[in-house]
Amino acid sequence: MNKSKKLFKSKELGIFLVLVVMFLIFSILSPQFLKANNLFNIAKQIATLGICSVGFTFVLITGGIDLSVGYQISLVGIICSYLMTKAGVNWLLAVLISMLIGTVIGLINGMIITKTGVAPLIVTLSMMTILNGISYLISGGLPMFGFPRSFSFLGQGNILGIPVSLIFLVVIILIGAFILNKTYYGRYFYAIGSNEEAAKLSGVNTGKIRIIVYSMCGFFTAIGAILQLSRLNSGQSATGAGFEFNVLTACVLGGVSSSGGKGTILGAFIGVLIVGVLDNGLLLLNVSEYIQLVIKGCILLIAVIYDTMSRTNSERVKRIKAINANNN
Repeated sequence: MNKSKKLFKSKELGIFLVLVVMFLIFSILSPQFLKANNLFNIAKQIATLGICSVGFTFVLITGGIDLSVGYQISLVGIICSYLMTKAGVNWLLAVLISMLIGTVIGLINGMIITKTGVAPLIVTLSMMTILNGISYLISGGLPMFGFPRSFSFLGQGNILGIPVSLIFLVVIILIGAFILNKTYYGRYFYAIGSNEEAAKLSGVNTGKIRIIVYSMCGFFTAIGAILQLSRLNSGQSATGAGFEFNVLTACVLGGVSSSGGKGTILGAFIGVLIVGVLDNGLLLLNVSEYIQLVIKGCILLIAVIYDTMSRTNSERVKRIKAINANNN
């Protein structure tokens, strides 16, 4: 047990050192990078990514995946925009309804995966397409704007000089860490991701836990969507396109295993910071958007290969130890 804890700490330290090196490189290459305004911009830009990564980390740890998070963001943003601008609903009520809808989307994902046994990849990929279509049906492909100033404060405002969105991010990161480390639900997440059959034999209702995990992912994604809508001050159906790729990259880069059973909220958060710093730094250096996509794709591929090789080596060591123990 102590060895596994030490491994997680060393992994997080390694990832953190990568972040520090990136900071140094971009601060040297771009004099604008370390300015206070730019750092605050990074904090606001990563808020949605960081919040979504909490729910996505839960899903990955249980051995699942949710490719629909990008268009969950789009749909939740469009619904919230529609309620405020077209239906005349108070912004606070619109936010609550939108959060409920996001949670229900996650619930539906979880129930379909659990009840049908269809692979999460297929279910969430199908849901991604469905949500994309619904989003465009509601918006007609046109942006929605004209939100109350009090709503815009969520994504653009500051309290004592600290961005409100950053405060939301820190609070939700702490909540996610508490759930994963201090509750029996967190232990169930790891147990299901490590060995679902063993978890069932231990009395864990794996179906119920999976449904809860996807519902939580939908809930956190909805919060992230609302903050992004408030920051951009415009609801558009294309807002969340490709966002699932950024979340997956951040989580895997942060040491959350794509095969399940391993990962921490701290690691995922460091991964989010790396993705945010990389996006911002490349933008300041006027690097082409297409080159940025190539770089991100390579980073994700390397992270997944490293994760797979680490898991394979770990399993090989376990088998050797088991053989030696039997021989003795």
